[in-house]
Amino acid sequence: MLEDRSCLVSGGYHMRRTCKPESIWTCMNIPVDNGKRPLEIDGEERIGVWKFCKQSDPIEEVDQSSNQCQAVDNSDSDSGSSSLISGMDKDSSIYCLSRCSRADYGSIASLNRTCRSLVQSGELYRLRRKNGMIEHWVYISCNLLEWEAFDPNRRHWMRLPKMPSNDCFVFSDKESLAVGTELLVFGKEVMSNVIYKYSLLTNTWSSGMKMNAPRCLFGSASVGEIAIVAGGCDSRGNALSSAELYNSETGNWQTLPRMHKTRKLCSGVFMEGKFYVIGGVGGSNSKLLTCGEEFNMETGIWTEIPNLSPVRSGEARENEMPATSEAPPLVAVVDDELYAADHACMEVRKYDKERRMWVTVGRLPERAGSMNGWGLAFRACGHRLICIGGPRTAGRGFIEVNAWVPSEGPPEWNLLDRKQSVSFVYNCAVMGC
Repeated sequence: MLEDRSCLVSGGYHMRRTCKPESIWTCMNIPVDNGKRPLEIDGEERIGVWKFCKQSDPIEEVDQSSNQCQAVDNSDSDSGSSSLISGMDKDSSIYCLSRCSRADYGSIASLNRTCRSLVQSGELYRLRRKNGMIEHWVYISCNLLEWEAFDPNRRHWMRLPKMPSNDCFVFSDKESLAVGTELLVFGKEVMSNVIYKYSLLTNTWSSGMKMNAPRCLFGSASVGEIAIVAGGCDSRGNALSSAELYNSETGNWQTLPRMHKTRKLCSGVFMEGKFYVIGGVGGSNSKLLTCGEEFNMETGIWTEIPNLSPVRSGEARENEMPATSEAPPLVAVVDDELYAADHACMEVRKYDKERRMWVTVGRLPERAGSMNGWGLAFRACGHRLICIGGPRTAGRGFIEVNAWVPSEGPPEWNLLDRKQSVSFVYNCAVMGC
């Protein structure tokens, strides 16, 4: 956390250093140099909105006493004017705004109704995706109904509104998935499955979504506005072989062909345009599965792949705990390469596609503790791998966010931030938009 800076965030986020909101959009002033400041988005430099809206511009006026960004005159945009940025046509203005950081969209939305509509309608995010302008934020839950977002570029934490739920939801197994501009949390209330959806556009939670075949403990992954969930177990605990595709633009679930094997406690990734489900537990005897399955989205065909799960051999596990006590495989894909975190050996492993075997490439962060893999988050975050965990003692502990860029060489973890937490990471998802 950079305590000497403030930041701009969308939709009512609560910050460690808060500001008085204007409607539901909050913002803070950012120190700038000569009216502009470069941003780094997926390795490229972008220029923020302040390049076009300097303090001397008539477009906005920053009230330093209240940290509110107020539009001086929004009547032009409200009446359908073709210009959003002085001296530029509307299409060019929208293109420039789409290249600003996600963290600045709260400020942009406060300029006038047209800008607010661009943000809340998702139009800017669709344009960003079309032009390959993707920023990845990490969403974690260390308290069962509470979520926070972490911006790894500016190293800021943002608190989301508390999830609406009842007491039954607290004690169920949960999965999380970020797709498009949505964060989905899956769980159970009494005997039925439920999905809670957080919208980045409105900063609100809602429920009522239903899969065609409700499940928990499944493998999942997303790319753009679509996600696939596979396997898992139904409300009676039966392992499943079914799979579904979710489109966040339409809100629809589509049933996919079944996998070759039933499996729960599995993981999922997208790699080279295909979806992979990895490991898990299957069969009537809850046997640990070492195979994985590849789903070709063009042909709709599943192909079984042996030794795709980064588990130790069955012989090495004979005297260990039951397979159902261990966390699903901690896997992530960066630049179409598959990596895994071995929580027992504290190692990072990489999948050799040609030899179809796992190779150790280095160590995990020294303080990335877990309980049989539970409480340790291992995720892809753009061109980086993110590992979230931390030391814990009675009554207190810490969450540390570490990052490594595989293209730069063997694992050298960079500590992005560290914060106090009385519990470990229950759920973690990465939203790229």
